[in-house]
Amino acid sequence: MIVGVPKEVKENEFRVGMVPSGVEALVKAGHKVIVEKNAGVGSGITDAEFKKAGAQIKGTNKEVYKQADMIVKVKEPIPMEYSLLRENQIVFTYFHFAADLPLTKAVVKSKCIAIAYETVEEGGTLPLLTPMSEIAGRMAVQEGAKYLEKPMMGRGVLLGGVPGVAPCEVVVIGGGIVGTNAAKMAAGLGAKVTLLDVNLDRLRYLDDIMPKNVTFLMSNSYNIREQAKKADLLIGAVLVKGAKAPTLVSKETIKAMKHGAVVVDVAIDQGGCIETVRPTSHAHPTFIYGGVVHYCVTNMPGAVGRTSTFALTNATFPYAIKIANLGAVEAIRRMPGLAKGLNMFKGKITYKAVADTFKMTYIPVEHALN
Repeated sequence: MIVGVPKEVKENEFRVGMVPSGVEALVKAGHKVIVEKNAGVGSGITDAEFKKAGAQIKGTNKEVYKQADMIVKVKEPIPMEYSLLRENQIVFTYFHFAADLPLTKAVVKSKCIAIAYETVEEGGTLPLLTPMSEIAGRMAVQEGAKYLEKPMMGRGVLLGGVPGVAPCEVVVIGGGIVGTNAAKMAAGLGAKVTLLDVNLDRLRYLDDIMPKNVTFLMSNSYNIREQAKKADLLIGAVLVKGAKAPTLVSKETIKAMKHGAVVVDVAIDQGGCIETVRPTSHAHPTFIYGGVVHYCVTNMPGAVGRTSTFALTNATFPYAIKIANLGAVEAIRRMPGLAKGLNMFKGKITYKAVADTFKMTYIPVEHALN
């Protein structure tokens, strides 16, 4: 199989879909790997390193897409890449279809085989989403602390306070991977943290392992509203697998927050869980609504490209080489977890949450493959 690794074209995206060790393993397995020129520079990986591992370097993304049987990348294709997708080509990346109707239509039209990192599932977990969720959760606090500074239009407060001055109130909605990492980071910096989740067993578990400056509450509209009013930093960290995130914080609640408070919605890739959010970029990361600073960057981990690339490829590569060795159809048939990652197959939507979001026809995986 010819495996192609294009350079990411999303604004300020510094990750790359494969590292030299992955290239070397694929080549040893008898595959050909083509990498776009400078694809790895944002992650500190040179073309020379890729070549030494056995890759061929191509000058443009068009060459990579044209020649590759499988594309391995990081972010969803953006409009300038839609025309490069072709029938029967395997595309293995993050897609987040439920938040993007134009992308959904473009991939359906291309008739490619779209396997989404974010819905691959093993034992009830999302192994290819987990490493980026860990990074995004930690970054949510790091970025929130920065934008609480007065020059950034924040309240002018230090997250952890100092002796004689109270620490900030950090509220985290969601106790999954993102929320747990955010709470851990905020607590480590000395903030007063409140984490809300709908799963009482999860709250009990987190209460056992988290430091004492983290308080746990059942997530409901009343508690969210009341805690948001107290928050200096509000972090949205909810996820519905493959579907649009639910809206949990209303405009009215945002308007009732402290002036200069900061909102970080990590769920923005899936549409966001706060009514007032809209996607932002690393070049223009924030906007202000109701006196509250909103940080809604859709590719937060891209800012720490090297850490993110190695964390991501540690998780994705075992699946990528299985697909290369077996072909997409056989790999999906043998690996039930990978089958859950198949969102589209040659023009058919095979992930129910995506089809339901846009009221489009859903075809179960087993029917689509036959």
